[in-house]
Amino acid sequence: MLASVETTELPLPTVDASGDELFKLGLLYSTGQGGAPLDYVSAHMLFNLAAMRGSTEAKVYRKELSQEMASEDVAEAQRQAREWLAHG
Repeated sequence: MLASVETTELPLPTVDASGDELFKLGLLYSTGQGGAPLDYVSAHMLFNLAAMRGSTEAKVYRKELSQEMASEDVAEAQRQAREWLAHG
């Protein structure tokens, strides 16, 4: 499930978001479609969270995306995923 925000930004994932919902949001960020900015760090974070919630596709996309990212960006995505989990 996604929580809406009062701006033109994409909805933020809620703590009860499914792996499929997180994966779909990650796809938007990884491609810059659906109103999302092209943002590999956010996409990797969302794929990581989706994989943790059982999305097999997210594991594949996360791996492919990480090969196109700098190691510092992958580390930042992992940090953001941990922060999202801690605040969820």
